Amino acid sequence: MKKTYSYFAAFAVNILLVYLCYQICRIEYLAENWAAFKDGIFNLDWLTALKGSLVFDTSAIVYSNILYMVLMLLPFSFREKAGYQKAAKILFVAVNSIGIFINLIDSVYFAYTNRRTTSSVFSEFGNDTGKLGGVFFSEILSHWYLVILGAAMIFALWKFYTSPKVKTEHLSKKEKIVHYSSSALLLVLMIPLCIGGMRGGFTTAVRPVTVSNATQYVNRPVEASLILNTPFALMRTLGNKTFRVPDFYDKDEVEKIFSPVHIAKDSVATDKRNVVVFILESFSREFCGFYNKTIDGGNYQGFTPFLDSLMEHSLTFEHTFANGRKSIDGMPSSLSSIPYFVEPFFLTPYSLNKLSGIARELKNEGYYSAFFHGAQNGSMGFQAFAAATGYDDYFGRENFDEDPRFGGEEEFDGTWAIWDEPFLQYYAAKMSEFKQPFVTSVFTASSHHPFKVPEKYKDRFKDTDENPLHKCILYSDNALRRFFDEAKKTDWFENTVFVFTADHTNQLERDFSLTDLGAYSITLFIYDPSKKIKPERRECIAQQIDIMPTVLSAVGYNRNYVAFGKDLLSTPDSLTWAVNYNNGLYQYEKNGLMIQMTEDGALKSVYDFKNDSLLSHNLIDSRPLEADSMHRVLKALVQSYMQRMTEDNLIF
Repeated sequence: MKKTYSYFAAFAVNILLVYLCYQICRIEYLAENWAAFKDGIFNLDWLTALKGSLVFDTSAIVYSNILYMVLMLLPFSFREKAGYQKAAKILFVAVNSIGIFINLIDSVYFAYTNRRTTSSVFSEFGNDTGKLGGVFFSEILSHWYLVILGAAMIFALWKFYTSPKVKTEHLSKKEKIVHYSSSALLLVLMIPLCIGGMRGGFTTAVRPVTVSNATQYVNRPVEASLILNTPFALMRTLGNKTFRVPDFYDKDEVEKIFSPVHIAKDSVATDKRNVVVFILESFSREFCGFYNKTIDGGNYQGFTPFLDSLMEHSLTFEHTFANGRKSIDGMPSSLSSIPYFVEPFFLTPYSLNKLSGIARELKNEGYYSAFFHGAQNGSMGFQAFAAATGYDDYFGRENFDEDPRFGGEEEFDGTWAIWDEPFLQYYAAKMSEFKQPFVTSVFTASSHHPFKVPEKYKDRFKDTDENPLHKCILYSDNALRRFFDEAKKTDWFENTVFVFTADHTNQLERDFSLTDLGAYSITLFIYDPSKKIKPERRECIAQQIDIMPTVLSAVGYNRNYVAFGKDLLSTPDSLTWAVNYNNGLYQYEKNGLMIQMTEDGALKSVYDFKNDSLLSHNLIDSRPLEADSMHRVLKALVQSYMQRMTEDNLIF
């Protein structure tokens, strides 16, 4: 076993050399761009920043050295030949030399982009590769010291490379069996370690780490560049569809047709009420009895009795839509008015853009902000996005566990997060500790696969049909009831606007839910205990990206800002609309019609979803005037979105 370990020891020492080189590159990156970082660099939590840098370095190093690892740990005798080991050394130095020079070159390129280079560079300069090569060559000449630094690190990799010294000629047959068997076992054990390193974590709650996760380790989005490394940024975004700016209209005309800039109204009176936004996991519109009183002959009860009762006293909307189909789409749509187009915003290079959001805008008015999610801190990229959009604090599973009033392993669902009931009780209690006014958001978790409820509720909420999610919706709805039982006792309750939205739909069964539009139909409404927002059911369209402008309107926000949605409180019913991206098609809904447009701008179909809920009849030839008007706006909306994303122009 000692002899087998020698191979692993050599491999480990060599990989540690690469880690050291990456940190040297990071220090050079900081020094090269000191002016961009100096204002906030001394306010960083350096231990947290170091931890973050190691997460991204590990992912990049494992990805790039996976072949080298296999060559070093293969349990066969030919690995001991001098030629084989020489080839492994050359591979190791060559691969990591590329990583070193990419990091160093990017420290210069930062001045032009204010972020790490991602795979979008290949599309941005796809037609100008020759020019780009010339730029890089000239920059190398003017930054000769980077060439020297890179050469020095590559020399160090070669010079200090450790080769295993194991020889097996003298071993007995039995010893050889033990030797190679242990090597095989070591190689097998390395597989889950490598997968965890690539993903950025080992638990089921951890989504593969992306460039946007870097923001959770820093105070400002620009500082995420110090946490990341360029090989990771390139590899993680390679293959992702990058946003392409269409040329439907010239730039000035786009702004005339559709502009996401919301202009302040001088006459607005500030009303600094608290804001609470619930993002409810998988709360499809289909599950709510309130929305579906006419189905099943009027006998449909749904699975949200508490929310149904609350909606009777709330501002509700006839048509309510998500802008995406995944949890990572729901958060930017609901909190920053950024719809899902082409790729989840979290997973694109543009997630490092300067972002607006409810929390950042209300910070201008002295609001404290906090985001809550009962999963492991950092899971799903929520903590990173919350930090990027201006939330002051993030409270997750670790914070819950540390609270003596609530913590306990029995409150963990065993897979994803803290059960909704105890976590929402924690949420209510924490808000009572906050200084008003505050804006908080919580993302629930229990109405999710593997579709379980706590043991104490297994007889109360159990499967009554073939849809296992239904019992989870019932449980989470009851958890919301328990939250409001506690919230009503507080001094902040009456002074708070509550917004409810689902993140996306899930486990749909009804025919009207299984259409291109029904798949986006979610729970969305606003409850105001003070009744300043009139409780009524409006004949209009509401969507997740409307939440931010509507909330800002509700509290009398009087500054300019960027949001792709509309203010529902000041928009007439006939002018409300929604947009979705559905597997290569843009969908746009207004006045009972839905149009679908291809990515190249061609009008594909027109449906009267108000009277044809199953979208059975394509009216593209019979509703030309309405369709053309909607088509024009949709093209401008998409072009505006792509322009602002690629130009980093998401804040006013």
